[in-house]
Amino acid sequence: MSPPLFFALPGNEAMAAALAAGTGGQVGRLHFHTFPDGENGLRFEDTPQGRNVVLVCTLAHPNDKFLPLVFAADTARELGATKIGIIAPYLCYMRQDHRFASGEAVTSRSFAALLSRSFDWLVTVDPHLHRYRSLEEIYSMPCRVLHAAPALATWIQNNVPRPFLIGPDAESRQWIESVAKSCDAAFTILEKTRTGDRTVAALPLQAPIPDGATPIVLDDIVSSGATLLETLRLLGLPGRTGIAVVVHGLHDQILANKLRETGARLITTNSVPNPEAAIDISNLIAAGIAELI
Repeated sequence: MSPPLFFALPGNEAMAAALAAGTGGQVGRLHFHTFPDGENGLRFEDTPQGRNVVLVCTLAHPNDKFLPLVFAADTARELGATKIGIIAPYLCYMRQDHRFASGEAVTSRSFAALLSRSFDWLVTVDPHLHRYRSLEEIYSMPCRVLHAAPALATWIQNNVPRPFLIGPDAESRQWIESVAKSCDAAFTILEKTRTGDRTVAALPLQAPIPDGATPIVLDDIVSSGATLLETLRLLGLPGRTGIAVVVHGLHDQILANKLRETGARLITTNSVPNPEAAIDISNLIAAGIAELI
């Protein structure tokens, strides 16, 4: 059987190359073109015929990525690919998992239905599973959910002598407990109330940060940064260096600069390419997809 053929959507070339190397696969060439009217075209320069095809596309800021992604999947199938999988280290449209107000779209279900029509399987890392027990509740294809906690714990062990972990809300408890256990670190969980897309309120720490410890705020996603900024405000970091460790960095550099001004630095995984992506999870993904491909 031929090795799997990995194709990168624009911006995902490094991850696709690492995954191909980690699984004994090959990297295929896929050319994209944008016409003057903004429509997309693409061409497979390596044939997917008879091959197990893997498209690699992290789905941060997904609206401009979705059509090229499904065009590539549908074209690969037309050209004779045997199976087509998607590796989306960050999976979008998971937060709207309930109709919070009358007339709202439950976009997580709509997006899942659209993606499931074009792919045979999906692999992602730490999706926002809050009201869903599993991705298969909304996706009609096999899904493999991988967890970045071991990679976060390894980075903390190698870089922070006395970590004290802080979770910004109750949703963070289960994986912060996992990281804390691996690091042999103490931790606490705050209570958070979101008052808007960019505003949150959190209750103060119930116990002081231990003397000599480095506070580390752990979260799954940073986008607007409202949660991290509010948590760091409560910590009052002047005179103490803090770190924000996040799985998925959807932020911009304005936020990264604001975090530095609080006395903290931002560290993310490379599920979304960004200058703060110091934690490589390609080995985690390569191991997790081995039996699927």
